[in-house]
Amino acid sequence: MKTSTIRFAVLSLLLLAFVLLPDAAWAQCPMCRMTVESNYANGGGEGRGLNNGILYMLATPYVLIGLIAYFWWKNKVKEEDMGSDVVEE
Repeated sequence: MKTSTIRFAVLSLLLLAFVLLPDAAWAQCPMCRMTVESNYANGGGEGRGLNNGILYMLATPYVLIGLIAYFWWKNKVKEEDMGSDVVEE
């Protein structure tokens, strides 16, 4: 089996898991949940900010790893291009 086929299958299964289990993506710890529920009961609106903060903290490592991978890939492509300019005799 080709590596690209395996990679596609794994990504498809992960995507399917995320689609079928959406409640897990919005889960909060019990103490945070209790604080938000009491805030809403008192007329506050801080729950939306808490969820946005959780998603922000969740996305930060992925963005950093993505940037590192992008610059590594770009540097690797540049090195390969420089290596192809050398003519062998």
